[in-house]
Amino acid sequence: MKQASNTLRRLDHVFAAVDHGSLRQAARALRVRESCVSRNIVAIEQALDMQLFDRDVHGVRLTEAGRAWTDRVRVHYEGLHDALAGADRSNQDATAIRIGLCGPIGRAFVARLVERFHHLYPGVGVAIEDVAHDECLAAIRRRRLDIVFAHGLHNAASCRTEIFAKERLFVLLPRGHSLADRPALKWQDLAGISLLVSAPSQLDLHLQEHNAATGGPAVQICRASEATVILKVQLGLGVTLAGEGFARTVAIDAAVWKPLEGHDSSCSIQAMWLESNPKRALLRLVGTARNIASTIPLKPATGSVKPAPQAAPNIDRCRDS
Repeated sequence: MKQASNTLRRLDHVFAAVDHGSLRQAARALRVRESCVSRNIVAIEQALDMQLFDRDVHGVRLTEAGRAWTDRVRVHYEGLHDALAGADRSNQDATAIRIGLCGPIGRAFVARLVERFHHLYPGVGVAIEDVAHDECLAAIRRRRLDIVFAHGLHNAASCRTEIFAKERLFVLLPRGHSLADRPALKWQDLAGISLLVSAPSQLDLHLQEHNAATGGPAVQICRASEATVILKVQLGLGVTLAGEGFARTVAIDAAVWKPLEGHDSSCSIQAMWLESNPKRALLRLVGTARNIASTIPLKPATGSVKPAPQAAPNIDRCRDS
């Protein structure tokens, strides 16, 4: 039994490396040391007498033999995880859907989707919970969640990803900030300003890093929840981003929302689900999302956001402690 447990743990590390393309990211997702991931992958390779990965400074990628092996083994690996987890019947219930949300993008779309879905299929229960960006894929593969709405999701074997709509980005500024009186902002206006990002949400870091490299804000990953990131903005420690649906419905004291304009001023509303998920309710939810995306454009509630007229202190450095 111990040997079987060790083998499953090593497979966890192999497939985390496959999904993330990086030993460091795999270790972060598994909450272990990078050396532990490397050691377990090497153990599997030695047992198989096969090199699964090519390694370089940019990360890891499957060899041709490694890809063939992981494609063949993956379905058995996921089935074994389900069996060892006791096949939690509450999650497998065909009359319930579990939705994961990652970050403040697309929440107005999801709210509209759930409302429409309840109207069409009143007998199906819907549970919604937050999920960290680096846990989305594992939550889907192990069927802890049926579908995840996030941004910056990458294609993965046995999973389906689809973009349903676009949403304009808004910037949250301290009310006393020099840019707070402008009707709209461009990325260049935020040059040199700390863009605070909650570590669990990881809101499209590729987009943020691109803009940081081309004269935009400096990305600052905060070991904090979204609520704490908003508090840091109120204290003048930086700015943060959200989708228009969130910005137009959530007023923040001592802060003001401003829309972004120009290149890269919107984010995609994207979902991921397991292609082999047998729930008919999931297919109906996806179909409902497609219908909303094609017939009803995303129009968050209108009206100005009116935070309390309270100036924030002039502090220009973010601390995560």
